[in-house]
Amino acid sequence: MSSTARADNVVLVHGGFVDGSGWEQVYSILTSDGYHVSVVQNPTLSLKGGVAAARQAVDEQRGPVVLVGHSYGGAVITEAGTHDKVAALCYVCAFAPDAGESVSTLIADPPPDTPAPPVLPPKNGFLFLDRHEFPAAFAGDVPAERSAFMAGSQVPWGVAALTGTVSQPAWRTKPSWYLVTAEDRMSSPPAQRMKAQRAGSKVTEVAASHAVFLSQPAVVADLIRQAAAG
Repeated sequence: MSSTARADNVVLVHGGFVDGSGWEQVYSILTSDGYHVSVVQNPTLSLKGGVAAARQAVDEQRGPVVLVGHSYGGAVITEAGTHDKVAALCYVCAFAPDAGESVSTLIADPPPDTPAPPVLPPKNGFLFLDRHEFPAAFAGDVPAERSAFMAGSQVPWGVAALTGTVSQPAWRTKPSWYLVTAEDRMSSPPAQRMKAQRAGSKVTEVAASHAVFLSQPAVVADLIRQAAAG
């Protein structure tokens, strides 16, 4: 895109344990600014399934797209972002695997002193967070009633989704932006910074939890605007 062009289409991909409704405030801000915004209901059962859902949403857009991923959604946009319509990538405290990597490989060796997310042992092939520990771990800066609801309405995250490997990382050929959440207790901030640096992303850092899309939607929307402006 030229320096004066704007990608008017935004596709939002959520991560594990939540659904697309969490993007509502970001959606409202961007649509008020005139962007055409689509929210992917990421199935979180397999990387392949998530990529297919994201690519379908991108297919439906008219013109360039900013593809946005939160957390596990970052793995999805890394693979789906090679789509010809994708002009830019936005990672929101997200995974950004390289070729042959998966979420599982990226979390296998966490930095020292990293808080362990309260993930329960797999049950029938799915993962959940401990309901009582969810609010503090995932959404520490979200109102208590909302974080309690999130804990009680978790979407099962398929173990197979974590092991799906990326074949062709879009960040190697597409410009990217990365929002680091410095108070994140689900995704280590040092690991986020490493992923952003490796991808050559333009970085914004904010004091926020993993649920920054809820606690600071204006910050997330601003990052997307930057990517849309190219």
